[in-house]
Amino acid sequence: MITTQILRNCIDDLSNITKANISVYDQDGKELYLVGDKPDLTPTILAGFIISPADSQVVQFNHLLKVYDDDNLVYVVNVFGSDDNAYMIGKIAVSNLNMLINAYKEKLDKNNYFQNLLMDNMLLVDVYNKARKLHVDINVPRVVFVISSDKDKDNLIADLLKGMFSQQGKDYVTKVDEDNHILIKALEKEKPEELEMLANTIVDTISAEIMVNVRVGYGMIVDELKDVSKSYKEALMAIDVGRIFYAGRKVNSYSSLGIGRLIYQLPAGLCQMFIEEIFKDNDPAGFDEEIVSTIYKFFENNLNVSETSRQMFIHRNTLVYRVEKLKAITGLDVRVFDDALTFMIAMMVYNYLKYLESEQK
Repeated sequence: MITTQILRNCIDDLSNITKANISVYDQDGKELYLVGDKPDLTPTILAGFIISPADSQVVQFNHLLKVYDDDNLVYVVNVFGSDDNAYMIGKIAVSNLNMLINAYKEKLDKNNYFQNLLMDNMLLVDVYNKARKLHVDINVPRVVFVISSDKDKDNLIADLLKGMFSQQGKDYVTKVDEDNHILIKALEKEKPEELEMLANTIVDTISAEIMVNVRVGYGMIVDELKDVSKSYKEALMAIDVGRIFYAGRKVNSYSSLGIGRLIYQLPAGLCQMFIEEIFKDNDPAGFDEEIVSTIYKFFENNLNVSETSRQMFIHRNTLVYRVEKLKAITGLDVRVFDDALTFMIAMMVYNYLKYLESEQK
C-alpha cells in the first residue's frame, strides 16, 4: 500500500487545485486523511456504502467513491458536494490513487525481481519476460557493488545510496541480507578502471555524510541480465577476501584479489596441513609484532633492504637482524624470493584459518 505521506500529498495537491473538501478512508471505514471541514457523514452510512455493490454514491451532500487494487477495496474517497463537479473531483482522486497504487506495486515487484535475480531464483525465461514487464532494460552492461556497513545506520545508508543512484534510471539499490547494501549499476560509457573511482566515491560520500565506515566490493562487468547474479557473487567474495587479507583497503574488486582469492577457495583441512608444514610447532600468533611488521614493509619495497630501512627509520643492520631472527624461527630467509613468497602465502593462509575460526563462534 502507498504510504500515508504520499496519500496526503496527493489529496493536498488535488484540494489546492479544486478548492474541494476531500477525505479518505480505508476499507474498514477508518479515516486516513481529511482536507477541509469534517464531512456530515455517519459511520453507519459509510459502512453501508463499503458493503454495497455500488462504486459511487451521493449521501447527504457527500460524493463517495471506491478505490480498488485489482478487485480488492482499499480506499473510499469522499468529496463534499452532491453536484457533477464533486463527482468529477472524486473521479480524479480515484484515478490518481490508482496510479499511485500501481506505481507502488511495480516498485515492490521490481525490488522482488532484482532480489530473485541476484539469488538465482528465476528460470531463464522469467528473467527476460519479467524484465520487459517491469521496464527493466535488458540491453545494457551491468556491474554489482556490495556495500558492507554498520547496521545502526542502515536506513540512512540506503537512502543516501538511492539518492546517489536514482532508481528512476537504470541503476537499482536493494538488499538481500542484513549485512550488505547492493547497487546494481548500469554502465554506459564507464571504463573498467573508472569503477574503482566510483567505489571510492561511495566510501567517501557515506563517510562524509553519515560518519560511517564501509567496505565496498564489486564484481566483473556482465553484458547479460542473467549474469547479474555472477557479478553479485564476485562482489561478495571481494568483500570477504578483502576483509580477511587486505584489511587496510576500503575498496576491493574481484579482479584484483590475487592470491587471496585462491586461498579463500581452498579447503580448511588443506590450509591447516600447509601451515603445519611451513611453521611446524611455531604458532604465528607468537611471532614478534615488530619483526612481522618489518617483514611486511620489506615486501612492500620489493625486498629492498636500503629502502625499507629508510622508510622505517632504522639502521640497515637492524633490519638484517630482524630478518635473521625470523629465519632462525621459521627456516625461511625472506631476502630470497621463494622464501619470501612462501612466508607471505603462509601468513595469508594462517589469517584465513583464524577468520574461519571466528566465524564458527
